[in-house]
Amino acid sequence: MAYRIQETCQGIDWDAVYAIMDSVRMASHSLEQVRLAFENSYRVVFVFDGGELIGFGRAVSDGAYEAAIYDIAVRPERHAGGLGTLILDTLHAGLEGMDTILFAMPGVEDFYRKNGYAKMLTGMAKFARPQRMREKGFTD
Repeated sequence: MAYRIQETCQGIDWDAVYAIMDSVRMASHSLEQVRLAFENSYRVVFVFDGGELIGFGRAVSDGAYEAAIYDIAVRPERHAGGLGTLILDTLHAGLEGMDTILFAMPGVEDFYRKNGYAKMLTGMAKFARPQRMREKGFTD
C-alpha cells in the first residue's frame, strides 16, 4: 500500500493528531502542548492514507550525536501493518550516526527490540508532574 509521508508540520490537523494520541492513551498533554512539541522537534513524520492521518512520530536531537524519539502513534485499527516501522525508519533516516533513545508505553518493548532498540540499564528520568513517573512505568 502506498502511503503519503510528510516530514513537516505544515497544514497538519492537530485535532486529528490529538485524537490518535487519545485513542492509544498518549494524550496526557494539552493539544497546544502537542502542537508545540512537534513544531519544535528536530524531525517529524506524519503518515497519511489518502487524506486521512493514520500515524506519526517525532525526534528531538542536538544534530550531532544524540537523539530521542517521542510520540510514535498509529491508529489502533492500523496496528500490525508496518506503519510503526515505517515511521521509525523515516525518523532514523535523518538521525544517521546518532545514538537514539526513546520512551515507550509498557507492553510494546518487543516492537522496539525488532527495530534495533535495547533496554537501558542506567537510564533515569525526572518528571515535571510526579504522577507521570508511575504512568510511564518508572519506580521511585
